[in-house]
Amino acid sequence: MDMDAVDALRAFFILASCTILSVSLLPTSLHSRFIPYGARATSTAGSESPPPPASSTKFPAARALDYATSLRVPHSYFTQFYIVSVLASILWAAQLLCHGAAFQALATRISPDHLQRSMSVQQVFLCWAFMLIQGGRRLYECNAFFKPSSSRMWFVHWVVGLAFYLAVSIAVWIEGAGTLLSHKLELDDVKVTIAPSLRTFVCIPIFLVASGLQHDCHHYLFSLKKYTLPSHPVFLRIVCPHYTAECVIYLSLALLAAPQGEVLNKTLLSALVFVGVNLGVTAANTKQWYMRRFGEESVRERWNMIPWVY
Repeated sequence: MDMDAVDALRAFFILASCTILSVSLLPTSLHSRFIPYGARATSTAGSESPPPPASSTKFPAARALDYATSLRVPHSYFTQFYIVSVLASILWAAQLLCHGAAFQALATRISPDHLQRSMSVQQVFLCWAFMLIQGGRRLYECNAFFKPSSSRMWFVHWVVGLAFYLAVSIAVWIEGAGTLLSHKLELDDVKVTIAPSLRTFVCIPIFLVASGLQHDCHHYLFSLKKYTLPSHPVFLRIVCPHYTAECVIYLSLALLAAPQGEVLNKTLLSALVFVGVNLGVTAANTKQWYMRRFGEESVRERWNMIPWVY
């Protein structure tokens, strides 16, 4: 309870990343129970592979694993991530504007060192706005590109996703708490007449291009017939370019939100680590699924997510 709020937020992202990475390294029999979801959890025939039935002859640990595996929610619950993201952004806008109780509860638990090296008001506003745009766009895509499906995901994926979006809605402003505590937000703070810094001039186009690329990828995937291997140019060298775009989006936020004297915002960098690990594991599963369904040669030359790296 006495832990610095900034450090606690960073610890959450890193701990969650290490947990996902650890589970992904489990033996195949355990990995296949909990990690894959959606199409990646289906057999090559296209039907979802059900969890193994519980048996009275199994050891208690095996029965416990069977029960844990059975705790699943509809894959359509992904939409809730972005509902939570948008609502959290709106909530924090109100809290920051009026220095509400939730803002005060966090701001008073931040160490003087973090308060002194603070983001500017303009950085806070831009990062908040970009997070709202990201959540709103993804919410629109989840509804516009929706296809009825019986696929399900392990409930922990859902819980961790909700926790991530709640946490990142705080991460976009928390390293600006020092400025926010000493400054009453006004409309003049967000006037477009304020000359952009070099950092802003570079990061805004990166965010917009990555967002546009991700939207195009999602639209293309929606247009495919079910279980068809993607052949769009951006998919020819990367299995999951929409995951690449997601990482670039959070990288642009980490750069844009860097406090004075820093290159990156370490809290958002921690969030980027989580995004990279989580999507990296999913991208690897996606490539394996493509290999099983369309043959190993179909994606052998494609990178999972990051060209020339992974």
